[in-house]
Formats: sequence, C-alpha cells, structure tokens
Amino acid sequence: MSERFFLPAAPRDGRAVLDGDEARHLVRVLRGQVGDAVRVFDGRGGEWFARVTLVGRDRVELAIERSVEPRPAAAGARVTLAVALPKGERQKWLVEKLTELGVERLVPLVTSRGVAEATAAARTRLERGVIEACKQCGRTTLMEIAAPLSIGELAAATPGAVRLLADPAAAPARGWPAATGEIIAAVGPEGGFTSDEAAAAVQQGFVPVSLGPHILRVETAAVALASKLKAW
Repeated sequence: MSERFFLPAAPRDGRAVLDGDEARHLVRVLRGQVGDAVRVFDGRGGEWFARVTLVGRDRVELAIERSVEPRPAAAGARVTLAVALPKGERQKWLVEKLTELGVERLVPLVTSRGVAEATAAARTRLERGVIEACKQCGRTTLMEIAAPLSIGELAAATPGAVRLLADPAAAPARGWPAATGEIIAAVGPEGGFTSDEAAAAVQQGFVPVSLGPHILRVETAAVALASKLKAW
C-alpha cells in the first residue's frame, strides 16, 4: 500500500493517529493492515513516510519512519480566487482544480446574482474536497476556504494586493500586470456582475481582464484565471 492521508496535526514523538474519514478510508475502503506503509501530510507543508502499527474501527495508529524531502517552494505571487460559487457538483470540480493548480485561497464571493450560499456546512464540504484533491495530486499545503465576502469587503481586507476582475466585456489584455506579492482575482456568477457591482469593483482597484471571446462558466473562468496566474 502506498497511499497519502491527511493529518490534522503534525506527528509527535514519532507517532501519529488517523481518525474520522481518513481512518475509515484506510480501514474500510483500502483494507489497511498492521505493517502497511503509507504517507501522511499535515496540510502545512510537512509530509512523512509511516507504517501502520494498530488498526481500529475508526482509528489507526502510525509509526513515523522519516520525513519526505520537501518540494521546492512555488515561485510567483500568492493567489486568491474570489468566486461566486456555482451549484452542486460544479463546486466540487472547482475546488479540485484550483487545489491542483496551487491556488492558496478560495473566497466564496457574495453577489446579487449568486445562486449558491457558502454556509458553514457547505464550506466544510469544500474543505473536505481540498483534502481529497491534495491527497491525489501530491500537494502538501491545503488551499484555504475563506469566509464569504462581498467585493467591497474583499477589497478592504486585501490592501496592497493586485486585483483583477474577470469581465467578458473587457478589452483583450496585451499584458497582465506583474505581481510578486498577492493577487486577488474575482469571478462573478452565471449572470455576471451587475453594472453597479462592476463599477464599484473598478472604483476599489479591480482591473477588468478578458479571458477570451466566449462566455465562460463560473468554474471555467476561475480555472482559466488560476492557470494564467500560477504560471507567472
């Protein structure tokens, strides 16, 4: 067995414990047994090789063998995607892809035309999706699922950041603004930002950018922006 599992806390004294969903996945789905080798990560950059020492119904104990050589830190700016969330399974796909691309934070964006509310339960589901995506893609740091914010609240909370606004009406960009600190990129709902929202965003320093000649779905626009920004 060579599977990756998430630890909510770093190992102590060469030991670690999996419980909850992670333990159940190892025991019930993968039929894990004492002696199996696994890899565990804490979501903050730490990753270790470990071996199963005890298997219970909802608890697995591990002996840490050694740490995994850390990957080089990603170059470029820290990226936040502020997105008016789509409904249902499209949220899950959005979270999976943004996690794979290395986005640091997802902010559910509150807009007039939004169709999905980022309740506490919904955010918990999104956080679980981040963990699953990290386990699959090899990422060792969790993408943060932040509290929902409006454009105005987002601008007030991010002084000094480069701010971009996905806008189908924007002129095609000849070049994107250079940034090495923090980038905030906002994506509106299916019906788009209202004219008042778009105008307010520009007043608060958001630069409208085009993602091409076609109207994109919310999750497509978010992934296109993330791909562009994380490739800087």
